[in-house]
Amino acid sequence: MSPTLAAVLLIGIFVLAGLLIALGLGLSRRAQRLEEAGGPAAPTGADTADAASSAVAVPARPPLLRDRLGKTRATLSRSLGALTGRRAIDDDAWDSVEEALLVADVGVATTSRLINDLRARAAANRVSDPEQLVPLLREELVEDLAGADRLLHHAPDGTTVWLFVGVNGTGKTTTIAKLAQREIADGRPALLAAADTFRAAAADQLSHWADRVGADVVRGQEGADPGSVVFDAMNAAGGRGAGVVLVDTAGRMHTKVNLMEELKKVRRIAERTPGALQEVLLVIDATTGQNGLTQATQFADAVDVTGVVLTKLDGTAKGGIVLAIEAELDIPVKLVGVGESPDDLVPFDPEEFVAALFA
Repeated sequence: MSPTLAAVLLIGIFVLAGLLIALGLGLSRRAQRLEEAGGPAAPTGADTADAASSAVAVPARPPLLRDRLGKTRATLSRSLGALTGRRAIDDDAWDSVEEALLVADVGVATTSRLINDLRARAAANRVSDPEQLVPLLREELVEDLAGADRLLHHAPDGTTVWLFVGVNGTGKTTTIAKLAQREIADGRPALLAAADTFRAAAADQLSHWADRVGADVVRGQEGADPGSVVFDAMNAAGGRGAGVVLVDTAGRMHTKVNLMEELKKVRRIAERTPGALQEVLLVIDATTGQNGLTQATQFADAVDVTGVVLTKLDGTAKGGIVLAIEAELDIPVKLVGVGESPDDLVPFDPEEFVAALFA
């Protein structure tokens, strides 16, 4: 290689190295400026267009009960597993089925009736293999839950009112917020009525949720008459264009007589507008099991409950309370909560529920 060519190559290498060093210093200074400014620079029009074109909207999929009812399913499986390998349907086999239902908190009365019906079904089908009792039990439970009205009803004209009752801590306020968000998404603006006036924190919490989901809220002074809040909310609904008014009520212990009298009064005020009150929904924490049934009895006697919202069903092995509520009180479970997000409050489907218990 000639000395002249070698010199040219050497100079080229130095120039390229200098350019790379300059580029690195520039990028370093830019990163430092961005860090000091607290975030990245605003995207250019081209950046925004590229981001928009590359983003793909993924529709939310409703949660599957099969994925959320593992605790109750495990409880049933432990007892029903004793049927495997048995040669005959004897007293021990029936005891295993009975134990499964009782441990899942179906309740003594409902369990006894289901066992009697299952015996009759097994005899009619001439079933002799104990393992075949499991699919027969599935059929029995689906039929037991069939036929109930599980819709949330709206007034044919004017504003709809849904009244929510239940003891404190069951998830009543968050249930209201989730339903309000759903109603708004369906084109029905929601108005929340903070009728629990005995705890300032209750009205504050409801107002917080109203802000989050984009709903209006009506609240009164602490200690005010709950009925007056409902009256004001119903009067305000038309002017604010609300399609549905969701009423949060006090939830002190259900054994308190005065609470039930207050709820009766709130219901009477909601009924002053003919056809407005469409649902009285009792919110029950599924983890309370048979205690939830006691709550349901008290509230049903006071305010004629039209449906149950069973929350925290994913966190309990006592999912059998669904059967007890419907059988002993003749009140349909309309919604179940199986998580924290709005999409985790789902309509109750008997076939999906039973399948999730055995799948």
